[in-house]
Amino acid sequence: MDDSFTAHTLAWCDGETLLRQVREAVFMREQGVGAELEWDGLDEACQHVLAINKKGQAIACGRITAQGKIGRMAVLPEWRGKQVGSAVLEALLSAVHGRELVHIELAAQTQVTGFYVRHGFVTVGEVFMDAGIPHIMMRLTVT
Repeated sequence: MDDSFTAHTLAWCDGETLLRQVREAVFMREQGVGAELEWDGLDEACQHVLAINKKGQAIACGRITAQGKIGRMAVLPEWRGKQVGSAVLEALLSAVHGRELVHIELAAQTQVTGFYVRHGFVTVGEVFMDAGIPHIMMRLTVT
């Protein structure tokens, strides 16, 4: 398998079909999240990042709000461990560069907190359930 990919910053209206494909595969089919929770109405106001493989297929995504909250980070199973998530996260962080933000926050599924720690995030507070999945808030201080 050719592991090459690119990550693109885009608006919801420019990538909705491909962004939906990744999120439906990961959150809805793999993790059992219901449509009413996944489609929260916030996508149009967010900046998105979409990773595409060499064949033009969507393989990962994420979003960030104007207030600096990252969410909906998803990588297709066959692309995990290949730096795709890191590329999406770095592009999301770059998307808010220059804004007057003190912190970037996200609610991480507990099984992936190590990924975010490697990118400088720290856990904040206690574990909580979201969509039946344990999460913890994480924060990155913007320097």
